[in-house]
Amino acid sequence: MGETEAVNGVDDATDKKQKKSSKHDSGAADLERVTDYAEEKEITSHNLYSNAANLFEDKRSKENEEKLAKERELQKVQVKKEDIELIVREMEITRSKAEQTLRVHRGDVVAALEALTN
Repeated sequence: MGETEAVNGVDDATDKKQKKSSKHDSGAADLERVTDYAEEKEITSHNLYSNAANLFEDKRSKENEEKLAKERELQKVQVKKEDIELIVREMEITRSKAEQTLRVHRGDVVAALEALTN
């Protein structure tokens, strides 16, 4: 019986070592999965930053295009010099501001003056 216990004791010791090493191996595998996830997350976040920057740039360029289109549209509006002079004298503003306000209101002096007083 003594020999059986010794054999069992040796077997138990080797079983414990195998369990510890398998436990350690599974921990290493878990760590590998975590680092893979972290690396993927870093790559993804970098892509998000560049995508966000591209979106902001696209939005800004679109706004600039809309602004230029609006300015071109306003340049097509015919305004009278007398109307511009009247607004400059009465409201005491710059000529360019008076002209811009008059163009926004399609040459309507009354509407331009109302907009400047409000």
